[in-house]
Amino acid sequence: MTHSDAPHLVLVDGSGFIFRAFHALPPMTSPDGVPVNAVYGFTNMLARMLREHVGTHLAVIFDAGRHTFRSDIYPQYKAHRPEPPEDLRPQFSLIRDATRAFNVASVELAGWEADDLIASYARAVRKVGGTCTIVSSDKDLMQLIGPGVCMLDPMKQTPISLPEVEKKFGVLPEKVVDVQALMGDPTDNVPGVPGIGPKTASALINEFGTLEAVLAAAPDMKKSKRRDMLIEHADAARISRQLVELACDVPLPVPIADLAVREMDKLTLADWLESMGFRSVLTRLGVGHPSGAHAHRAARAAAHASISGAVAEAPTTTPDQDDLTKATLAAPYGAYETVRTAQDLQKWVSAAQEASVCAVDTETDGLDPLSANMVGLSLATAPGKACYVPLRHEGTLEEPAGEQLSVQAALDIIRPLLTDDTTLKVFQNAKFDLLVFDHAGLDYTTITAVDDTMLMSYAQSAGLHGQGMDELSTRHLGHTPISYDTVTGTGRNRIPFAQVPVKRATDYAAEDADVTLRLWHVLRPTLRTNKALALYEQIERPLSPVLAGMEKAGIAVDRAELGHLSKDFETRMAVMEKEIHAAAGRDFNVASPRQLGEILFDEMGLPGGKRGKAGAWGTDSSVLQDLADQGHELPEKVLAWRQLAKLKSTYTDALLRQTTTEDRVHTSFQMAITTTGRLSSNDPNLQNIPIRTEEGSRIRQTFIAPKGKKLISADYSQIELRLLAAVANIPALREAFELKQDIHARTASEVFGVPLEGMDSLTRRRAKAINFGIIYGISAFGLARQLGIPAGEARSYIDAYFARYPEIRDYMERMREEARAQGYVLTPFGRRCYVPGIQEKSAVRRQYAERQAINAPLQGGAADIIKRAMVRLPHALAEGGFSARMLLQVHDELLFEADEAEAEAVAQLVKTVMESAADLSVPLVVETGIGNNWAEAH
Repeated sequence: MTHSDAPHLVLVDGSGFIFRAFHALPPMTSPDGVPVNAVYGFTNMLARMLREHVGTHLAVIFDAGRHTFRSDIYPQYKAHRPEPPEDLRPQFSLIRDATRAFNVASVELAGWEADDLIASYARAVRKVGGTCTIVSSDKDLMQLIGPGVCMLDPMKQTPISLPEVEKKFGVLPEKVVDVQALMGDPTDNVPGVPGIGPKTASALINEFGTLEAVLAAAPDMKKSKRRDMLIEHADAARISRQLVELACDVPLPVPIADLAVREMDKLTLADWLESMGFRSVLTRLGVGHPSGAHAHRAARAAAHASISGAVAEAPTTTPDQDDLTKATLAAPYGAYETVRTAQDLQKWVSAAQEASVCAVDTETDGLDPLSANMVGLSLATAPGKACYVPLRHEGTLEEPAGEQLSVQAALDIIRPLLTDDTTLKVFQNAKFDLLVFDHAGLDYTTITAVDDTMLMSYAQSAGLHGQGMDELSTRHLGHTPISYDTVTGTGRNRIPFAQVPVKRATDYAAEDADVTLRLWHVLRPTLRTNKALALYEQIERPLSPVLAGMEKAGIAVDRAELGHLSKDFETRMAVMEKEIHAAAGRDFNVASPRQLGEILFDEMGLPGGKRGKAGAWGTDSSVLQDLADQGHELPEKVLAWRQLAKLKSTYTDALLRQTTTEDRVHTSFQMAITTTGRLSSNDPNLQNIPIRTEEGSRIRQTFIAPKGKKLISADYSQIELRLLAAVANIPALREAFELKQDIHARTASEVFGVPLEGMDSLTRRRAKAINFGIIYGISAFGLARQLGIPAGEARSYIDAYFARYPEIRDYMERMREEARAQGYVLTPFGRRCYVPGIQEKSAVRRQYAERQAINAPLQGGAADIIKRAMVRLPHALAEGGFSARMLLQVHDELLFEADEAEAEAVAQLVKTVMESAADLSVPLVVETGIGNNWAEAH
């Protein structure tokens, strides 16, 4: 046989996929009323595989029955698995019908599992020089991967090869059975050795080589519980190995030659698809009957095909919405299960793993995930199928909490699910739940295969609407979830979630998981259609665990210095209050806007006052700034007092309250708030510390490096101007950046006709104000106020600027037009930034929206770039062998903590990674600094 004649055998794990499809998809029925959700999932998978992954030979492998040789070895094998659900049983034969309709061979053999048949066919095809692709995500089949044999995950459409196996099991495929024998498998009731998890099992096999070698070495190991377990359960481990090792010598029911790919009979397939009511599949494959004898059958199918329940028409529903999304919307809410025992929770975990995708949610006794206790958790395995696991409910005499698992017991059972690479876990705001699990004792870095519906939505609709679960549910599912206030009460009557009766908590918490999974079904496909898939998968999703690590790490603060600074601010404010009272002519409460307004506009008669709806004078910062610009002393002094008061309350006092026992402050990063993709932070908000004031610098001095450490600041230089030069394609500015010239001096030279040599600081300052002002759509009036010049002169500067750089005016007009036409603008990396006010009738609001449209691609592009760098940096630091960790992100700056001895090398590595985060037509430049505190490093 020549190489070109060698068969490529594709084996579909039909039995494995049936259960995954059934648990993953909402209820659906055929025109005859038979359940078909698993059939529908199998049909779509098979159709896609035939289109995208065709070999020379093909078969779908099924289980013939539950009793196999493994049941004789160990009667408890899979014994705890319940009988198939009533609405799944009729689908087994229909799935075999589907295989025949596609003219694909199906194979099964009594007494053997599908996995054994797959192993035997894979071995046989390799013997004749062929190759084999196994379409499955079943971890048990990973032991077969090797030369000529690979796997393909049918749900994610991603290959599974040696690196994926090693990542999951910590060993290469030939050692997988030894690792599985030690760790066991609760899903199949394989006993293993109690207390031996994946990491320990792989470490032992890597150290000793084989299971038998581990068991032989156990008596000589250091005395420990692990040693005792290995000795006591050695026989169980050996039995476990027999259970997990696949048989490769099963007699082949159908010769490989008879599995050659066959031509599809379109009429037969069309008949079958019509009988099932799978109209979307029929259309997608283009196999429908054009006219004639079968037309009435298609019409009947269209008229009578039904999906269980009434379809809720969400705002985003369209006539083209496919069957699956309709079923997702239609599945009924409620009737959720309360899980109180380990056995019942294990059933849900097994169902989730069989479905290959599930939603997970946690309930806590607080809003800070670093300190909140887990009160319960919920799982959803399909739309309408969800449960709640109470863990810390207190109950009352009238409504006792009843039996509950301990947190540790629940984590032990759910850990294999959360750490399973082959099962996708869907969260709404995953970062919060990851940290909740971490605080409860399950290391968040071990939780793999995570999707986040909040970030899915944000990646394609930033600025269009909020990203909270309730709002997304109303918008996409047409369903208003039970509110937290309904469950816990409001105001003084609010009770902690731990005191909520378990039945009511189940209705609320399980629905959260159910809604999250439904949102995933709706939002995941739109990532591709809205061209947001790369943004989500390469930036937003991987950033979530990075930020979780930063929040957990926190940053050290100098409590003593904070106390001194707070006292100093208080003393200075007292002096300023006396000066304010003197300017006002009497004492009053400076913090009272009402009293201040009465003095400014009633007593002093200053111009420009406006009363609010309640009748009080407005005294916000814009009002006071206008009066100060006119030369009035009192509003100027009040503005200075307010700035100091804000710094004291927001930072020096708040930081003292928020400091943990380790003298570290842990901010929380908000990922889905801004229109442009920028991160924001709160508790404390570190984005608003003044950069160029003495007070701001003193606050930054209180953020310190612990003994033996250094802080490293890495800041993108003029990144938004660089993006402007790139996206507006301005040759002069691009050249200036390429030549590393002073961009503001170059601008001043070109706009005002002044030589670069000997440039005076005033002219450069004016050019700098225009450069940065243009990005934010500055007006002549705004520039005039900033530079202290007449508005006419400011207008002449802006006109001269546009005359020299007409590309900027073109760019600005292009962004306005895009926003008006689409409702959004795009960053250079494809992020949609919606501008809702672009069609406003009010000129003031419309012009504000236009300025947003101009700035969003630049600010959003900068956000995309620093996020790309943040995703890459933890891996780069680990690869470099550094223990340094990233602590903060503020605007265009990242802050790191590193060992003093490696600080210089870390700074260089960070600079390299950040500067290579994007490929633009102008160079990215990062400035780094090293110091004992933030101000010194910056």
